[in-house]
Amino acid sequence: MRLEEYVAYDATGLAELVKVGEVGPAELARLAREACARVNPTINAVIEFYDDAENVAGANGGVFHGVPFLRKDIGASECGRLQERGSRLFRGYRPATESYFFQKARAGGLRTVGRTTTPELGHAGVTESILNGITRNPWNLDTTPGGSSGGAGAAVAAGIVPIAHGGDSGGSIRIPANFTNLVGLNPSRGRISGGPDRQDASFGLGRNFVLCRSVRDMAAALDVFSGTFPGDPFVIQQPERPYVEELKRPTQKLRIGVALTKWGDLDVEPEILRAVTRAAEMFETMGHQVDEMAPPCSAADCAKIMLGSMFFNRPDLEAAAAALGREISSDTLEPVTLKIYKAGKDRPLSDATKMFELMRKMRVDIAEATTSFDLLLTPVWSMISMPHGVYCLTNDSYSARSWEEMDAAASIYVVPFNVTGQPSVSLPLFQSQRGLPIGVQIVGRFGAEATLVRISRDLEEALPWASRRPPVFARNTE
Repeated sequence: MRLEEYVAYDATGLAELVKVGEVGPAELARLAREACARVNPTINAVIEFYDDAENVAGANGGVFHGVPFLRKDIGASECGRLQERGSRLFRGYRPATESYFFQKARAGGLRTVGRTTTPELGHAGVTESILNGITRNPWNLDTTPGGSSGGAGAAVAAGIVPIAHGGDSGGSIRIPANFTNLVGLNPSRGRISGGPDRQDASFGLGRNFVLCRSVRDMAAALDVFSGTFPGDPFVIQQPERPYVEELKRPTQKLRIGVALTKWGDLDVEPEILRAVTRAAEMFETMGHQVDEMAPPCSAADCAKIMLGSMFFNRPDLEAAAAALGREISSDTLEPVTLKIYKAGKDRPLSDATKMFELMRKMRVDIAEATTSFDLLLTPVWSMISMPHGVYCLTNDSYSARSWEEMDAAASIYVVPFNVTGQPSVSLPLFQSQRGLPIGVQIVGRFGAEATLVRISRDLEEALPWASRRPPVFARNTE
């Protein structure tokens, strides 16, 4: 297989070729290495391509048999492999735990061949750090691919692999998908286990999943990664049938709430609002009932929840520093992260109770505001993309509070659904006048990934995106 053939397939397509013997897992890993060598010096998305990538284990005959896969450098871990979390504090750290997520990846046939960049501790909507530098968007090198799964998004968009691991505690899968023309689903809380040591991570806000190019890959990945692990705090209702079977089932008439007014302090760029309006019109053409909805929650509450979730990570940082024999200082943490850490030291434990109460209140507020809708249609982000060096943890002009107020204002359409635990997906339906991707977010009822699979398939068929390629792409970069 030639590189130009490899990059033309999604993960399901490559697995089908492996199953019929047209290509083998080792050859696909070699092609991923070749693609990485060709584009990664430009985009800086992959920080390590494994020396033994051509020989990594994976189940024969799995859904993604032989498909190369990349791991985000925070969250789910591979035992013995580097996991530095975008931070000098964790430089050289190798976890002793094999996450259930990567056990499931291997069982599904995926071959994990390397790791991708993330902002420090995953705490930003852009991907740049002192440890690993700036990750660039293959669609426009002057802008970010988003964060915190920005390395994963850039790598898939540029053709290095067709699918990659991501994590989402506040939009960190959906934002990169939005900026890089990918499909990015954040599943329901409890759908993907964080076992054995990160069940219900980030106070219940965080989930691991993937970024990919097609809805059928998203559905297949749900089948691969769904499941529980002993010790999970609760067990979500299991699907009636495999998610890939939902791709063949009709979509019933739905009532869809559409967000056409801003939810926070930031104005939404006009091209993004036009994209949401066009998606709403498409839903009406399909026969669904579409009604405008008011902002369902408080932007101020959102900022307090995000800031609190960072403040109360302080004990974990201190324990990690002690275990690694390091000091928490400007030599190990970036300026904004260090300010958040220091501010957290002065917070009383009672503030944690207040944060959990705000999360409870937000779940109630959103449920009451959206109970009559089957789906919600919103922007993903208020801006099409952002330049480097401004919205990053190395920008010393931010205080702890101003950082989170900015981050919460920009993330107002994604963070609330981390709080409620509802499944939500960014779909790459449109492009700006400058040719940059514009995604829209579809939010389902809790546990209703099957509905999201079907409606995402409908939109993919109506507004296909598979033929779009960024200027920096493994096939067309010399």
